[in-house]
Amino acid sequence: MSLAEIKVKIAKAEEKAGRVPSSTHLIAVSKKQPNERVEAVLEQGHRLFGENRVQEAAAKWPAFKDRFPDTSVHLIGPLQTNKARQAMEQCDAIHSVDRPKLAQTLARLAQELGHCPDLFIQVNTGEEDQKAGVIPTETDDFIKKCQRLDLPVVGLMCIPPVDEEPSLHFALLAKIAARNGLTGLSMGMSGDFERAIAQGATHIRVGSAIFGERPAPAAT
Repeated sequence: MSLAEIKVKIAKAEEKAGRVPSSTHLIAVSKKQPNERVEAVLEQGHRLFGENRVQEAAAKWPAFKDRFPDTSVHLIGPLQTNKARQAMEQCDAIHSVDRPKLAQTLARLAQELGHCPDLFIQVNTGEEDQKAGVIPTETDDFIKKCQRLDLPVVGLMCIPPVDEEPSLHFALLAKIAARNGLTGLSMGMSGDFERAIAQGATHIRVGSAIFGERPAPAAT
């Protein structure tokens, strides 16, 4: 599926849901993709990308941003506190704020650096033991803690369990966001982004459908 075809699907999903046209931001997930594939998508005019690891973002994006200065890079993977400074320097948004220690670290660094990327709080809507994120019953309190730290929380993010209907989780995330006055909803991936748009997603994350399957790791 091409980038253009995905954008057509997004537009149709917005129209079907009665959404404002172009109100859904497409994050092209470029993690582990060869630079030539990323460059090809940049050459098509796309400017919003997602990375899972700070180190990869730092290695890949400075050179691309020199050539395409209006590019925005979002960190969508887990963030260790010892990588927080690098994330704040390299990324325009962080979608994985998920614990008090990280929030406190980001607040301290924001004071030092004089700026902070837009932040999304990751919610573990399925309450899965192996998955990061704040559980739903604790999310309201965590949002308030982040706001008291003057962090620029703009929305919430979730990754639904693979064996459950994602729309239920998207609806739950939207409900939590609404009662806390947050408008950003980072939810939906290649297989379910149209259902996420129907539930109000503002940011969807699509990778292999844009770039193709990631190359297999080199044999050691």
